[in-house]
Amino acid sequence: MELQTISQVSKGYGVSPRMLRYYEQTGLIQSLRKDDYAYRVYDETAVNRLRQIIVLRKLRVPVKQIADILNNSGAAETVEIFRQNISRLDREITALSTVRSILKRFADELSEKANISLNLGLLGDEAVFSVVNSLSFSDNKIEKENLSMEELSRANASLSKLTDRNVRIVYIPASDVAAYQYEGDNPEGHVGKVVQGFVKESGLTGIKPDLRHFGFNAPNPKDETGAHGYEMWVTIPDGFDVPVPLVKKRMDGGLYCAHMIPIGAFDEWALLSKWLEENEKYEYRGAGKPDNMFDSLEECINYIGHIDDKDWGDGVQLDLLIPVKERGK
Repeated sequence: MELQTISQVSKGYGVSPRMLRYYEQTGLIQSLRKDDYAYRVYDETAVNRLRQIIVLRKLRVPVKQIADILNNSGAAETVEIFRQNISRLDREITALSTVRSILKRFADELSEKANISLNLGLLGDEAVFSVVNSLSFSDNKIEKENLSMEELSRANASLSKLTDRNVRIVYIPASDVAAYQYEGDNPEGHVGKVVQGFVKESGLTGIKPDLRHFGFNAPNPKDETGAHGYEMWVTIPDGFDVPVPLVKKRMDGGLYCAHMIPIGAFDEWALLSKWLEENEKYEYRGAGKPDNMFDSLEECINYIGHIDDKDWGDGVQLDLLIPVKERGK
């Protein structure tokens, strides 16, 4: 098998370059340096490992547990992880079965009274309320236990769709920002350290306790090499000095559609884009230039709470932000 670029692997397996970089940063896969070639490539071992990751993600296994599975040769630990996920699915199947039974009861009773004025008093039934109020679901539900891979893919496509409950419309005020951009290996990590150093050394968290932290691909990968960079911003007070290598910029702000993810779920960018494409009230208002991720942003929620973290892992949440405006305005 020939060595493949990040772009080739991304297109071949339907995994975004950002997700591939995240898998590498978390140690799930490893890329290689090729002689006389500026960018990293993936060999057969890395691609096979990616296939395993894809299957486990389709089975709704969290990234942290995938790392435990693939980096642990012991069968007992893997069996325990699978059993934990089976238990979670069992709870969801039970809850969904209960919902189905209650909806069927509603439908049957209303069908019998089709010629009578509609009365939804059943919804106030104390016993029904007690049962429904006790139900809980995780974000993703799979209603079958024994799914084939083809069925699983169809279920995944159905579940992987944002609704209005998953998306907020937010306003971000205009602000001066301290910005830093880097292109090369692991640009997110490199830029993050520089920005983190600036925030600490300047005492910015004390001067501006409401500071906000944004990032975006800059530039986006343009070709088969997968060359990419990343830029980060932190909001600063008016007139605040910004030392080299950072530069001061102006963020225009405005309306954005926002979807929160745990760090690593970058494949949900596609879901948010699809939501906006199908939305009847809002439409994209960016400049349409790919070099800066089409004016979209990733905001770290509670950046101050993670300022001392050496590595961003579990617990870090991001808002995916796409600039929007009301349709026709």
